[in-house]
Amino acid sequence: MTLGERQGDEKNDSKYCGVETEFNDDMPLLLSLNIHGGFDFVVAPLMDPAYRPSLLVSSNGGSGVLPFAGSDLVLSPSQWSSHVVGKISSWLDLDSEDEMLRRDSEITLKQEIAWASHLSLQACLLPAPKGVTCANYARCVNQILQNLSNMQLWLRIPLEKSDDDDDGGRSPNSMQGEEHRDSWEMWNSFRTLSEHHSQLSVALDVLSSLPSVNSLARWFGEPVRAAIINSNSFLTNARGYPCLSKRHQNLVTQFFNHSIQIVLSGQQMRNLPTGTSGSNSHNNNNQSEVIEGMQRHPLRSYLDYIAYLYQKMDPLPEQERFELGYRDYLQSPLQPLMDNLEAQTYETFEKDTTKYIQYQRAVAKALVDRVPDEQASSITTVLMVVGAGRGPLVRASLQAAEETGRKLKVYAVEKNPNAIVTLHSLVKIEGWEKIVTIVSSDMRCWDAPEKADILVSELLGSFGDNELSPECLDGAQRFLKEDGISIPSSYTSFFQPVTASRLYNDIKSHKDLLHFETAYVVKLHRVARLTSPQPVFTFNHPEDLTKKSNHRYKKLRFEMPTDTGSALVHGFAGYFDSVLYKDVHLGIEPSTATPNMFSWFPIFFPLRTPMCVQPGVPIEVHIWRCCGTSKVWYEWGVTSPSSSPIHNCNGRSYWVGL
Repeated sequence: MTLGERQGDEKNDSKYCGVETEFNDDMPLLLSLNIHGGFDFVVAPLMDPAYRPSLLVSSNGGSGVLPFAGSDLVLSPSQWSSHVVGKISSWLDLDSEDEMLRRDSEITLKQEIAWASHLSLQACLLPAPKGVTCANYARCVNQILQNLSNMQLWLRIPLEKSDDDDDGGRSPNSMQGEEHRDSWEMWNSFRTLSEHHSQLSVALDVLSSLPSVNSLARWFGEPVRAAIINSNSFLTNARGYPCLSKRHQNLVTQFFNHSIQIVLSGQQMRNLPTGTSGSNSHNNNNQSEVIEGMQRHPLRSYLDYIAYLYQKMDPLPEQERFELGYRDYLQSPLQPLMDNLEAQTYETFEKDTTKYIQYQRAVAKALVDRVPDEQASSITTVLMVVGAGRGPLVRASLQAAEETGRKLKVYAVEKNPNAIVTLHSLVKIEGWEKIVTIVSSDMRCWDAPEKADILVSELLGSFGDNELSPECLDGAQRFLKEDGISIPSSYTSFFQPVTASRLYNDIKSHKDLLHFETAYVVKLHRVARLTSPQPVFTFNHPEDLTKKSNHRYKKLRFEMPTDTGSALVHGFAGYFDSVLYKDVHLGIEPSTATPNMFSWFPIFFPLRTPMCVQPGVPIEVHIWRCCGTSKVWYEWGVTSPSSSPIHNCNGRSYWVGL
């Protein structure tokens, strides 16, 4: 059974819950008991734990017959694929000082994964590295990955506390004498040695104590596929049933939101209330027990609690349901001057009612400031919509005039001849012929017959200026009165370092420089935002064009929170915030983002080589906005904690055409 259903969440893998089992040579029975017990899949060993290649060679002369759990015929292909995750033998130690153990481990690892691949399993769970080094383990896994089909390898990583983390959990005294380590460091070393392979992911072992919130947040930018929760991490509520601490509950909810599957492990608590899954004893194979003639799984009460957490989550808001298909999907930014938008693109943007409500508010305030109440019937305000598209800003401006009782004369300036056709039709349908004049021209080239009181535009990109709003409005500013109002009046871009393994691997798959030097529009989801965003470039309108160019340069210094631990920076997320007029703003910078607005996704500036940042070491990044005669482009690079190349030199990979 699935944990539950949420509207718009059909593709969320986290609604399927698994159970970790011990070895059983009767795989059909093992699967049947756990599936009937309510679980969707099992994480089961494929090989007898007593098996050692060296023992086999000495006992039968090396015949090579392996003691697997039956043949591949004991289950149907769909059962193997849908309901079994292979659990690689936990005794493996590929970095052992014992040469025999190391050799046995290497041979067994390759045999088990080859068998799992033969069974068409979707994933295999690799045991956690045993010691402080994992170089040989990673080398062997990397060899396997080079020839592996589509199967995922989940590396088991304990969610351990780092040295300087004193947030909750065990007391300081209980940690004395233990060697502290940040388990993220173990994972980062392993995946770096394995060349960031896209089929290598993480299964987090969730322990009874948790690291700090900032330390946990790092993992949501990593390729975490599963979270293994042992029954000993559960508490007991007042009625004697299993439950989780508030922090664990919040973490599990975050796992659900990031499509991370829960796997239950361990044994039931003793002394559970009569009639629950813990009322009788159970065996070590995690098989079901019989209660009043009914088979009931020993971990069923834990599963029911996880299902309860899933079911009590709020339904996805309409905006998030709309954005589901765009999550972590890389899109090239628009070329608004070089390319004419298509009808479908216009339609998507026009559905964003929040944006146009904000514009209407800004125009209404500007009209009231421009024309006093006593002159409302005698003064006509000249308003120019530059980049009118199919008319949503024209409509918003006319609604603002009606709302405030002001008279308006509108010029709708648009360069796209296809949109002009729609504009003419709209004006005719709405009866705006005496109010709206349609101008088919690039705003930078148009000679206006009169000057405007208010200039309205929606030329902003995900990074504010990245769709050339400054250049366009510089060209249009000449027909704005000296005391005229520009809406928007200013906008600022923001930068933020992020962990984004999925985005990095998608870019890396292209195997070229161009894709690593392109800024992408993307609905960020499986990312870890490592620090607060910082402002980058600000543009004001109207601008004194004699004093300032649109070339910009900014150096930013980010300090990581002290309790985060080490983290990997795959690139930088970009946002914008704009002031439309006075206190009316519009933006996507996370701390001030306009609610329920979907016209803009963030922008992502990748790094060619991910950068590991240690605690206490700042991230220093430089970004330039460069302007040429025919294009505008960004260049970016990091100088701390180490230096990266300057990305996109001379706009060789990514630029916006003028």
